[in-house]
Amino acid sequence: MINKMQSAFQFSRSFLILVLTLALFSMAAGVSECQAAHGISIDGKLKYNPDFKQFDYTSEQAKKGGALVLHDLGSFDKMNPFTLKGSPPSGLDNLVFETLAVSSLDEPFAAYGLIAKDIELADDRLSVIYTIDENARFSDGSPITPEDVQFSLNTMKSDAAHPFYQAYLQDITGSDILDKNRIRFNFARVNRELHMIASQVPIFSRKYYTEHPFDDPSMDPPVGSGPYVVDSVNPGKSITYKRNPDYWAIDHPTRKGMFNFDTITYKYFRDQIVSVEAFKANVFDFMYINIAKQWARDLVGPKFESKQIMKEYMPHRNNQGMQGFVFNQRNPLFQDRKVRKALGMAFDFEWANNKLFFNEYTRSASYFSNSHLAATGLPEGLELEYLQPFKDQLPPEIFTQPLTPFSSNTPNGIRDNLRAAKNILIEAGWIVEDGRLVDKEGKTFEFEILLVSPSFERVMAGYVNNLSKLGVNASYRTIDPALYIDRLNRFDFAMTVHVFGQSQSPGNEQRDFWYSESADRQGARNLIGIKDPIVDQLVDKIIYATTQEELQAACKALDRVLWYGYYVVPNWYVARHRISYWNKFNRPETLPLYYNPIQALMTWWVK
Repeated sequence: MINKMQSAFQFSRSFLILVLTLALFSMAAGVSECQAAHGISIDGKLKYNPDFKQFDYTSEQAKKGGALVLHDLGSFDKMNPFTLKGSPPSGLDNLVFETLAVSSLDEPFAAYGLIAKDIELADDRLSVIYTIDENARFSDGSPITPEDVQFSLNTMKSDAAHPFYQAYLQDITGSDILDKNRIRFNFARVNRELHMIASQVPIFSRKYYTEHPFDDPSMDPPVGSGPYVVDSVNPGKSITYKRNPDYWAIDHPTRKGMFNFDTITYKYFRDQIVSVEAFKANVFDFMYINIAKQWARDLVGPKFESKQIMKEYMPHRNNQGMQGFVFNQRNPLFQDRKVRKALGMAFDFEWANNKLFFNEYTRSASYFSNSHLAATGLPEGLELEYLQPFKDQLPPEIFTQPLTPFSSNTPNGIRDNLRAAKNILIEAGWIVEDGRLVDKEGKTFEFEILLVSPSFERVMAGYVNNLSKLGVNASYRTIDPALYIDRLNRFDFAMTVHVFGQSQSPGNEQRDFWYSESADRQGARNLIGIKDPIVDQLVDKIIYATTQEELQAACKALDRVLWYGYYVVPNWYVARHRISYWNKFNRPETLPLYYNPIQALMTWWVK
């Protein structure tokens, strides 16, 4: 599964964020009563026993060698993926850096020790002890010590790191070095996934980052403990990683059969359209497709017919979260729920899916799409119990209507929706004069939609056209990815397209999405600017849920409150990965279950 921490602020490049949670196992420890294991899971069950050799989605036939060339969009200008300013190159976070434990991609709630060979959770769940593998080494040959781990935790909780981590790690109060191999992390309160979150802290070399400031703007290759080191850099244009021949964990069960390529290169392109043509010209080897038109029309021809280039769907069980056109509530235009509802009614998904998307997509009807956590029907049981205290403060639809997107599948299609939207805008104090929507002071309703992908322009053209029928003067503009990320970090936009990716077990990262205190913290994923004490309380119920029933009820309750807040115009999702690649690879027979395409690719090898 995708490490929630590593994926936290790379939202412009990743659409999936999957889970890590917890487990209990038995063993006495000298400092306090603890339960220790090679791995941890939410229900105390693990698929892999202590002497497992490798994950089932890897292959014993995998061989090392060859080159893999990938692509990304935009550019990069720094060599630290854990700070706020700038854009790091792809691959740096998971090829060069490692964590105490790594997730299993065929279990929804499990992780296994990597740098930490044992994980000991105290019986009161208020601390966890990690025993560092004595073989663990950084790429410069120096051993990984508890001092390095303590330095890493302190750094990630400090102002030097991306602000996300201060919220994500806030319940980890500190650490104590117990001896030359063990370190204890201390917790402020019981949190069902906190020791799993602690296990995902990236481990840095204290020596290296003492000599090189953590936010060093230079392009010097960093020292990590991962399977690759940085080989060469063409700033902003390409980066090549080479497999570390002295990699300490090459035969570790969580690494065996993985990271098989001698070199991995990322080449950067201006936009997705250019990159598709480069892919077909064999400039790079593998491509994840997130644009339906490219899948249906651009990836065709003799090379595909002859199987020189392969094209296929890869099934998965990922929670799809919510993709939508995001209203920035910091803009006065979008502070009225009625206005947001009306503007949402102007999007004709059915037309877009049929005319633009080749009917590839399913409409998003939840902030936890494609998941058992999505709210269905009307609230009942524990979910209703969570919502009932706020009934007088919440929209009545939460209790009377299922989560249902506005649809144009009616006899009069989008026209009925636009008529209803116009009436709602009038109720909200807006009127149409000379074809323009204006308020009582004559101020025009106009805003810009900020885009990072030109492929979205055709979607926005239809949406903007419908908005114009309401008198709304909306426009859209596509900008460079680096500038786009910077503007989102500063909340400098009126509307944009964004994915709120979700894990199989949501937790601390929800603070960064929806918490009131995150609305004013630059770099947070609360792009909407939500400041709602009811939302805050429901997020806390998710974070501090003690059972699966409580977690599901809290997620469903939050789902309803967010949905009927009309904070986004819901988009769509596809419950499978679309990939294309040059036919130069072999791969394991078994696919993971909870993964992104690059994670699966790291189990492949060159023929």
